[in-house]
Amino acid sequence: MKSFEFLSMDREEKPRTQGLTMVLDKGLGLETAESLMNISGEYVDYLKFGWGTSIVHEQDIIKSKVEMYKSHDIVPYTGGTLFEVAYMKNKLDEFFTEARNLGFPAIEISDGSTSIAHDMKLECIEKAKDEGFRVLSEVGKKDPNLDRNLTLDERIKQMDDELDAGSSLIIVEAREGGKNIGIFDKSGNAKEDEIDYILDRVDNKKILWEAPNKDQQVFFILKLGNSVNLGNISTDDITSLETLRRGLRGDTLGKI
Repeated sequence: MKSFEFLSMDREEKPRTQGLTMVLDKGLGLETAESLMNISGEYVDYLKFGWGTSIVHEQDIIKSKVEMYKSHDIVPYTGGTLFEVAYMKNKLDEFFTEARNLGFPAIEISDGSTSIAHDMKLECIEKAKDEGFRVLSEVGKKDPNLDRNLTLDERIKQMDDELDAGSSLIIVEAREGGKNIGIFDKSGNAKEDEIDYILDRVDNKKILWEAPNKDQQVFFILKLGNSVNLGNISTDDITSLETLRRGLRGDTLGKI
């Protein structure tokens, strides 16, 4: 039983269909990760093994962490950069086999750091689904100059195509810093007109908005409610975000 639970706003219990929180694991040790999940795991829905961090740690550690996360009803998955490395090296079959052997139930497919033809990206999504993985796909480029070349209509077309190809969720790129990328300007402020344009054309329940900074999390919660899907959340901010979602901080108290 939680302390002061009678004062808290209700939240959908896991497995949630909305109000999803995706957390970025940048290389936590097993004991640290497990301790964190013991206190905050019920507020995490997806756990991304960031970038290519899985390569630089021992297989046994990765496998143990994957199983630990799953024991908390969390979906762990490989970061999109790892997929892009496998694609560049023409090692997709080996990549899928290794991900399965490590116990990952889901993978991220992206083209943020590389150039992958859109049709080929869709084929990769379909192949991953055929291999039995849940797929999260990301739209946007990590290089701000390249990202600016993508029009809103092009982003929306990619989102629609990737959902049709089998993606469970579309991740809107914002990187770890959340500034000068996609829907955020150089100061990290949300471009509300662009967000509204996307929301008018894509089902919000199918979008996972990367929002690594507190002000961005507050913006989305006040705009779309505490059932908005948010990602790239730091392991340090899991509890902080949950209190924002429940209206337990001044930023959202009495406003949702």
